Amino acid sequence: MVREMSNNHMRLVGTSGLSVAPLALGGNVFGWTADEAASFAILDAFVDAGGTMIDTADVYSAWAPGHVGGESETVIGNWLKRDPAKRDKVVIATKVGFLDGKLEDGEYVASLDPQVIARAADASLKRMGIDTIDLYYQHRDNPDVPLADSLGAFEALRAAGKIHSTGLSNFTAARVEEALDTAIQAGIAPAVAVQGWYNMVEREKYEGELQDVVTGRELSFFPYYSLANGFLTGKYRSKDDLGKSVRGGRNVDYIDSPKGKAVLAALDDVAAQTGAALATVALAWTKVQGGITAPIASATNMGQAEELIAALKLDLTPGQIELLNVASE
Repeated sequence: MVREMSNNHMRLVGTSGLSVAPLALGGNVFGWTADEAASFAILDAFVDAGGTMIDTADVYSAWAPGHVGGESETVIGNWLKRDPAKRDKVVIATKVGFLDGKLEDGEYVASLDPQVIARAADASLKRMGIDTIDLYYQHRDNPDVPLADSLGAFEALRAAGKIHSTGLSNFTAARVEEALDTAIQAGIAPAVAVQGWYNMVEREKYEGELQDVVTGRELSFFPYYSLANGFLTGKYRSKDDLGKSVRGGRNVDYIDSPKGKAVLAALDDVAAQTGAALATVALAWTKVQGGITAPIASATNMGQAEELIAALKLDLTPGQIELLNVASE
């Protein structure tokens, strides 16, 4: 397990004692748009370059035809099985809460029911072939399950050594605070990390109340959609480009917006100054925003992976950061 290190680029994950490099590799594509061979190559390149955090979920990739969820975790497990020494080099984050559970007698229970959490954690551990999940997230808030119950289930997993730390994903600022206070009142370990939607063209999804809670309560923030479905790579500059990938259609609003055009122009400028790809520049900007420990980004091929990985070591100048700040405001 990767803990606090002397490397200046390593960052602490809240108060957990874990530390990670400033880029997390998204596992949503493993076993879906990246087959096992491609996934292994991407994982190897990421770790060999100093990357440490792998982010996945039990629901990846249940949305794909013929998939049921757990495909990504299975690929990660097979990768670790091939080279067990890699386990000590990575921090593994996974999540529970999007796959609805059923009790053994067939009675329906909501996601984040304690029995669902317990079974889901065991299934994730088995798929990945590991003893402990380093960071285990509630993948979404579920108001039908009292926070004391879901957090209590996480605490039972922690006491059993099945998870190291707790995270919250897709929670509002108010619910993050409520979850932290609930844990403290119950005498259990509070969450150390929050995951949410954030990128240069959608800064309002994090900046403001949520960012204030993250920084004020010593949490780590791990943003997903860091490249805005690929828009910030420069891949989608007109509607003619939308067919370039399965997620291309999500970029219509970015392409049509003045902000989208301004952000791409600023990224082009900084890319020309640094010689880095637009994706690299966008992630380098994201990693220095307040409260952010590591942006999450995924790759389906080695070309994409190299652009992401380069962000681990790209440090923008204050002038470059300001240029991007103004364009993305």
